[in-house]
Amino acid sequence: MSRSRPGSDERAAWRERTQQIIFEADTPSGKAFDVALFAVIVGSILCVMLESVPSVSQTWRSELRALEWIATLLFTAEYALRLVSVRQPTAYARSFFGVVDLLAILPSYLSLLLPGSQSLIVIRALRLLRIFRVFKLARYLGGANLLLDALRASAAKVIVFLTTLLILVTIIGAIMYLVEGEGSGFTSIPVSIYWAIVTMTTVGYGDLTPQTVLGQILSAIAMIAGYSIIAVPTGIVSAEIVHATRPTTRVCPACLTEGHEAAARFCKNCGIELAVQPGSAAP
Repeated sequence: MSRSRPGSDERAAWRERTQQIIFEADTPSGKAFDVALFAVIVGSILCVMLESVPSVSQTWRSELRALEWIATLLFTAEYALRLVSVRQPTAYARSFFGVVDLLAILPSYLSLLLPGSQSLIVIRALRLLRIFRVFKLARYLGGANLLLDALRASAAKVIVFLTTLLILVTIIGAIMYLVEGEGSGFTSIPVSIYWAIVTMTTVGYGDLTPQTVLGQILSAIAMIAGYSIIAVPTGIVSAEIVHATRPTTRVCPACLTEGHEAAARFCKNCGIELAVQPGSAAP
């Protein structure tokens, strides 16, 4: 009968504990980690914004840059911990949040070669999407994963809708080009398509306006159609949200699938046994 080495057991326990703190937010330690992470993210973004203000940059440039690098080093260490605490690091690295976490630290190192690129640090704002985890624990919001699931489920329908809309604005733009012509500013079909997009989305910049009666009638039809069409993607996504379920933030350490119920013992995706959360009774 084989026995596991004490050092191996300790490393496994450390990885499991680290994974629960960093990836999950259903425990006090996980929630505290996320809150501290949000504070650092917001602080680093504010530093970048303030550095772009000439009056502030002249006086506090060195201090702001130092704070930016401190935040970058903290994010680098956090990214490394995320990689070593999961059983499949490549699965995390290729996931949406894995890519966002990597992009959050790259601009600072890139600025060593390309001065000024540190302004891209504002990409870190995407990391604030994790704030929905904390809101869910506080029972204020729970829709981050719910919305993502709905968007994935409705992707095919939305693509069909956007394709149909693209065909429609192309036809309207071509007709408007024939009706108005260069005299009214519709110098080409692409320019006319731009006008059709601006009109149907109800933006209405006013840089191009039809002058003929027929062109104005076509413009009115496009605007009315725009009001009717703009609600379609909202309805598609809303219908998928109705069928979606509200998840928790429990994460599978193997495949990183989220949304397991509090009493779940096995991953709903890969079937691996999940760790028992502190404070929850084992079935």
